[in-house]
Amino acid sequence: MALGRRRLYLAGFLVVSALTVACGDDPPQSEIQQAQSAIDAARAAGADDYAHDELAAAEGALAHARAAVEQRDYRLALNHSLDSRERAQTAATQAASQKAAARLDAERALGTAASTLAEARATFKAAQTSGAPARRLAAAQRNITAADQAVQKARAAFNQGSFRDIRQALNEPMARLAATSRDLEAAPRLAGRRRR
Repeated sequence: MALGRRRLYLAGFLVVSALTVACGDDPPQSEIQQAQSAIDAARAAGADDYAHDELAAAEGALAHARAAVEQRDYRLALNHSLDSRERAQTAATQAASQKAAARLDAERALGTAASTLAEARATFKAAQTSGAPARRLAAAQRNITAADQAVQKARAAFNQGSFRDIRQALNEPMARLAATSRDLEAAPRLAGRRRR
């Protein structure tokens, strides 16, 4: 019985020793390559834009792994490379989630902008028909044209997969357009008062 335990302990010791020697003698090139591949995949998923901090942490851990290899501390290099790979995978997941949310937000912003633009054009036509002042109509036309150009530019960015700044890019032109519509709606009432 005691001999069986000794053999079991001895076998366990030899396995642990072999693993320690294997980890301690060779640089973890495979793990470093896996970490680099995970970073590349995260970057391709948009982590530069949507998970920048986690991607930077993954790159930092990989740099530490490479530095540890140069110092011949292969166990530390292994730890850093595993940490790098895990952080890069987290960055890829975060990027996919954030990018999907940004896309949805951009779609909503473009939809709102398109309907605001259509309403402004209808209001402009009604103001033309009701005899709004030419100066007011010219200013409105400039704002409608500028808003239309902003929407076209935002759509082009959307089609290229740049979703993050679309809402912000449309905020100012759409606010001006809404003010233009209010101004045009008030124009016939003002004209009617002048006639009296």
